[in-house]
Amino acid sequence: MRRRQFLVAASAAASQSWAGANDKVRVAVIGVGSRGTAHIKEMLPAGNIEVAAVVDPDGRRTEAAAAIVKKQTGKSPRIESDMRRVFDDKNIDAVTIATTNHWHTLTAIWAMQAGKDVYVEKPVSHNVWEGTKLVEAARHYNRMAAGGTQRRWWGRFRKAVELIHGGTIGDVYQGNFVFPGPRESIGFKPVQPPPAWLNWDLWLGPAPEQPYHENLVHYNWHWFWDFGNGEMGNNAIHLLDITRWAMKKTLPVRVHSTGGRFGYKDQAQTPNTQNATWVYEDGSMIVGQLRGLYTPEAMSWDFFGTKGHLHIFDDGRVQVTLGRNKQPEPEPSYPPDVDHFKQFAEAVRTRNRNLLLAEIEETAISTALCHLSNISYRVNRDLRFDPAKMQFSGDSEANGLLTRQYRSPYVVPNVV
Repeated sequence: MRRRQFLVAASAAASQSWAGANDKVRVAVIGVGSRGTAHIKEMLPAGNIEVAAVVDPDGRRTEAAAAIVKKQTGKSPRIESDMRRVFDDKNIDAVTIATTNHWHTLTAIWAMQAGKDVYVEKPVSHNVWEGTKLVEAARHYNRMAAGGTQRRWWGRFRKAVELIHGGTIGDVYQGNFVFPGPRESIGFKPVQPPPAWLNWDLWLGPAPEQPYHENLVHYNWHWFWDFGNGEMGNNAIHLLDITRWAMKKTLPVRVHSTGGRFGYKDQAQTPNTQNATWVYEDGSMIVGQLRGLYTPEAMSWDFFGTKGHLHIFDDGRVQVTLGRNKQPEPEPSYPPDVDHFKQFAEAVRTRNRNLLLAEIEETAISTALCHLSNISYRVNRDLRFDPAKMQFSGDSEANGLLTRQYRSPYVVPNVV
C-alpha cells in the first residue's frame, strides 16, 4: 500500500503561530488512570509543558491527578468530567489522550476540530475505519498528532532500525516478535448500578448501552470487544510497530490469526494467547506471538535477512549475527533516547511534523494491523485484504468488523 492510499486528500488549515519562545504548551490530559497519570508525571519535568486540565468521568481519578499537579507545580489544574468543555477552552493548546480504546479516535477528532494538537495513546483507534478518519482529521485541520508507541523514541530501537534500513542483514523477509504477558483470570462480576463517582454514560461513550459491572471499570475493559482490543492492541502493538517500521511495511494483503483464552474460564472475551501472521505482496511476513500464560522467554524481536539475523532483546539491546557465523558482531553504540512529550511540545510550538517520531499516520497503520489480526481471530479464518480499498476480499462478515455502530451523540463522523 502506498502512503497516500491511507489518507483522504484534504485541505490544510493555516499554521498556528506561537506567541513566544519561552511560552509553555498548555495541555489537557484526558483519561487520568494509570497511563494518564504517567503522562502527567512525564510531562511535568519536561519544562516546556503546563498541565492545565485533567479530565475523566471518574471523579476520584481527576481529584488524584489534580493533586499530583498541584504538589509538583503549586498550581491546581482545571478539573472536568466531560472532555467537550475542555475543547471549548481557547487557552488549551493540546491534549494527551489516555482514555479507554473505544474513545481514542473520537476524542482526538473532537480535539482537532477545536484546534488542539493531540497525543493519542495506543492503539490510536478502536477499529480500522476509525484510523483512516483520525489521519484524515489530522491532515484536514493541520494538527500535530502523535501516537503512543514510544519505543520509536528510544535510542536502542532507533539504532536497530537504522542497521536494518542500512542493509546490515540484507533484505529482510521475515520479522518475528514475542510478547509474554501472563494474565490471571478476571473471574465474573455481577451487574450492578454504576457507582456515584462514575458518569457511566460518558464512560460508555460510543459503545452500545449496557449494564455496569466491575470487570469493566477500570483496567479489565481491555478484554471486552466493545471497549478494548485484547492484548494485541494493549501491548503487542508496541512490538508490531517496531517490526513494521524496521521492515518498511504498511498494510498486508493477507492475515491469519489463531488463539484462545486458555487456563481458566472468566468473563473476558479476548484471547489471552494469540498467534498472527501478516503477509505482504512481495511474500515477506511479520509473525507475532502473544503468550498470556507462563513462559520463561522474554519479550523479543527477530529479523531474518538475506545476509544475517538481528535480534532485539527486551531492553532494546541489539545483537547482529552475519552469514553462517555463530559469534555475534560487536554490540553497536546507541544514540540517546528522545523525551517524547518534550518533543511533542516542541512540534506543537514549531509546527514541525518531522519532530514526531511516532506521527499519527505511522501509528494508525500499526494499529490497523492489530485490528486485522483480531478480525481474523474473531471470524476464525485466513483473510485476504485489499489495501487500496481498505476492505477484505469477498468476506462480508470480516468487513463488518472494520467499523462499528456508534451510540449517539458519540459518533465518529464520516466527514471530519
